[in-house]
Amino acid sequence: MPDADDTTETATDTAARRLGERLGATGRRIAVAESLTGGLLVQALARVEGSGDWLLGGLVAYHRDVKHEVLGVTDEIVVSARAAAQMATGVRRLLGADVAIAVTGAAGPDPQDGRPPGTVFVGIDAGDGPRTVELSLEGEPEEICARTVVEALRRTADAI
Repeated sequence: MPDADDTTETATDTAARRLGERLGATGRRIAVAESLTGGLLVQALARVEGSGDWLLGGLVAYHRDVKHEVLGVTDEIVVSARAAAQMATGVRRLLGADVAIAVTGAAGPDPQDGRPPGTVFVGIDAGDGPRTVELSLEGEPEEICARTVVEALRRTADAI
């Protein structure tokens, strides 16, 4: 018999479903570029019923070379608002999406690019120029990654 928690919708599920509903209602398709979350963001979207209609795919650009060579990030520093914006624009163009989300940051336990753990940047590009949100999150690396996914989904749904 399944545990009661197995049927409880999580904050991630709720945020992903809400974004999926918005995408489905507008006929737009989305692409994802992620670094610190290592695939968790696209995985959350892929679990939403009907995602095959609006989720084009995702790119885990974990190594900085991938950010530079594939997504067009120009600065050496990859934990920045500019890098998040360039990642979003790069994956939107690469996959031919209407909307793109990108996340980059320092989950810890050590700082990255001079940024303390918990510093996260979300880039959103809906075709009208990228915008970014800076988050300051607390917790262990797994908690920071989980919170990043929820915030990225929520912020994108609000932006489109």
